[in-house]
Amino acid sequence: MQTNTTQSQPKKLLDQVRDKIRFKHYSLSTENTYLSWIKQFILYHGKRHPSGMGAAEVETFLTYLATQRHVSSSTQNQALSAILFLYREVLAITLPWLDSFERSKKPRRLPVVLTVPEVQSLLREAATAPAPINLIIKLLYGTGMRLMEAVRLRVKDVELARKEIIVRDGKGGKDRVTMLPDSLLEPIRAQLVLRREWHEQDMALNKVDVWLPDALAVKYPNASKEWGWQYVFAAKNYSIDPRSKIERRHHVEEKQVQRYVKKAALAAGISKPTTPHTLRHSFATHLLQSGYDIRTVQELLGHSDVSTTMIYTHVLNKGGKGVLSPLDQL
Repeated sequence: MQTNTTQSQPKKLLDQVRDKIRFKHYSLSTENTYLSWIKQFILYHGKRHPSGMGAAEVETFLTYLATQRHVSSSTQNQALSAILFLYREVLAITLPWLDSFERSKKPRRLPVVLTVPEVQSLLREAATAPAPINLIIKLLYGTGMRLMEAVRLRVKDVELARKEIIVRDGKGGKDRVTMLPDSLLEPIRAQLVLRREWHEQDMALNKVDVWLPDALAVKYPNASKEWGWQYVFAAKNYSIDPRSKIERRHHVEEKQVQRYVKKAALAAGISKPTTPHTLRHSFATHLLQSGYDIRTVQELLGHSDVSTTMIYTHVLNKGGKGVLSPLDQL
C-alpha cells in the first residue's frame, strides 16, 4: 500500500517565508525583497540552514555587505530586517542576539530640491511624455504625493468638487488629505472620462477587477469590480497578477514615471540628481518659501513628527540660514 508522501513533506524554507509574508499582508515588493535577502544570506554561508546559525553568521554577512559590496546603510538595514523576519516570524526562534543588533545609522542628508524655474523647465519637458505619465508628474509636484501613492490612486479618492485628494494607506498605514491643484482639475476630469470608458470595456469583456487589500476583499467581495475602487491611472493593457494569477488591469508602472522624470530633467539641463521623490521635496520647500505654516506642510506630507518636515527649512533659498555674509557687508 502506497502512502501519500507529498502531503507529509514540510514546505521548503523560502515557501514558508512567502506564506508568512502573505499571511501578514505585506506588499509584493517587500515579499520579493525579503526572499532575495534571505536567499543571499543562506547562499553566503554555503547553504547552511538558518536554524543552525546565529549572531556570528548574521554579523559576518552584514559586514560582507558593507565592506565588500559597499551597500548603503539603508540597504544593510533592509537585509537585517529580512533576516530578523526569518528568525522571529518563520522559524519562531527567540535568541538574545536578535534584539542586541544595532542598525546602521542612516547618514542625515539634505534632500535634493529644485528651484521654481527648474521645476518649470522639467514640467515643460515632461509635457512630451505619454499620457497619463505627464499628468502623474505634474500631480507629484502639485500635491506632494509619493510616487506609489499617485500611481495607486483610486477613483473614489478624487474629490473634484472639494479640490481634494484623499491619500489612503500612505507611509505608516496613514490616510491624509492633500489639495488638487486648480490647473489639474480638467486634466484629471478628462483622465476619469477615459478611465470610465476602459472600465465599461472591461465589464463587457468580463475582465473588470482590481487588487484590494485582503481584509477589504473579504468584507466587500464585489468591490473590486466597482467603479470607485478602480485605479485612476490604470495600465493600457491587461496583465497577470503574480499572486492571484488573475488577468486584469494593473496601475501604471512606476518605473515609467521614474524614467520620464529623469529624461525630462536631462532635457531641461538640470544637473541635480532628480527623481519623482525630488518633486515631493520641492513641493514642501516651495510651500515654506511661500510662507505657509510648517504644521500645514507637515499634514500635507503626512509626516508623523514635525522634526521630519523641519529638514526642508535647511534647504530654503536663504543660503547660510539667512545670515548675511561678512563679505557682503564690506
